[in-house]
Amino acid sequence: MIALEKAKGPLKGDIFVPGDKSISHRSIMFGALAEGTTEVTGFLQSADCLSTIDCFRKLGVEIEHSLRPTNGVPTITVHGRGLRNFKAPDSTLYTGNSGTTTRLMSGILAAQPFNSMITGDNSIEKRPMKRIMTPLSQMGAEVISVMGNDCAPLSFTGGKTLRGINYRSPVASAQVKSCVMLAGLYAEGDTVVYEPALSRNHTEIMLSAFGADIHNEVARDGSAAAILHPGMPLIGQKVNVPGDISSAAYFIAAALIVPGSELLIRNVGINNTRSGILAVLQQMGADITLLNVDETSEPKADILVKYSELHGADNNQFVIGGKVIPTMIDELPVVAVVAATAGFDTIIKDAAELRIKESNRIDTVVEGLTKMGCDVEATDDGMIIHGGKPLHGADINSHADHRLAMSFAVASLVADGTTRILDDECVGISYPSFFKDFQSLL
Repeated sequence: MIALEKAKGPLKGDIFVPGDKSISHRSIMFGALAEGTTEVTGFLQSADCLSTIDCFRKLGVEIEHSLRPTNGVPTITVHGRGLRNFKAPDSTLYTGNSGTTTRLMSGILAAQPFNSMITGDNSIEKRPMKRIMTPLSQMGAEVISVMGNDCAPLSFTGGKTLRGINYRSPVASAQVKSCVMLAGLYAEGDTVVYEPALSRNHTEIMLSAFGADIHNEVARDGSAAAILHPGMPLIGQKVNVPGDISSAAYFIAAALIVPGSELLIRNVGINNTRSGILAVLQQMGADITLLNVDETSEPKADILVKYSELHGADNNQFVIGGKVIPTMIDELPVVAVVAATAGFDTIIKDAAELRIKESNRIDTVVEGLTKMGCDVEATDDGMIIHGGKPLHGADINSHADHRLAMSFAVASLVADGTTRILDDECVGISYPSFFKDFQSLL
């Protein structure tokens, strides 16, 4: 448990946030699948990403940690084995709390010549896996939910010949899309995944940089397709991981709600499939400026944020929904905190995916905000936040959900009294130094 108090004054300073979690996962995966070595700087050394390293080491991949002698920057070196040279693991692959590791690894395991099994912690064993089992089965894989509940543990029978498919995903999910694309690297024929909206596209950008023939097509209505032509070998690369916008989101929110604050958050990834939070907050009147924009490969920038008095639309409401939701799904809990401080109603909709994250983030966010004095109600696919009521400290159950713990830390900055966050250690899943960095600004 950690106890936090209301901010005594403005937040000022320049900060760096840890490397992007999605890119860090993929740098290890694609480096392992590639021929030659891949050197990764800026890797996020969190529990989730270390789970990915552990899984690939169990498949026979040599992965080294080192420090650059010139500046002491941590470097990860992955000695790739190519697509078809993994070793059968001696035990079940364990992914901890990482849904990304579980689902993306499944696409690779489905194509191997050996049998394997993958599982994670109690949270992972409750998260839906049928969304990847269905397309993998259509490709010819044999994947079974061991408990028969369409959740992990998942068992894979080796030696199956995969074929490319055209798959229409009912949800815009980068994990589903990436799982199918990775299986498609081994398949006979092209693989196409259609989505109702373009989900985060790190897999497409990075696989292309590694040498795969893969690209996106986006229709006028916003629906999208990822198209893979297999057969090209992957070649090891140098990967420089930008800061994670999901981690930066907490400091963006903090600067917006604490009067007089001004923060510069450096070297943050601003991929447009991830940066919906910036557009939404700017529409609400947030003073956010992008500086030193670099659009090569994965785009990144420094983000300057100043305290802002936010506003709704003419009817004193602000609606967040539709195709922007996949671009900010992980940031919605902290956006809800910002909305609680604003003097208008915020409606979050089309976000039923929040119910199947590390916690049911609709119910758990509503629970926490209600405890702090906010007038908020849950809906089937989101929540309605009647903002503007003063917040007060409370005991917040994080439900072992890192995004909840960090979001309510932000809420504590404007809450009278003491806010206690239970199970605060869960931030190690994505941002191990969060509370140290957070308190350094107070």
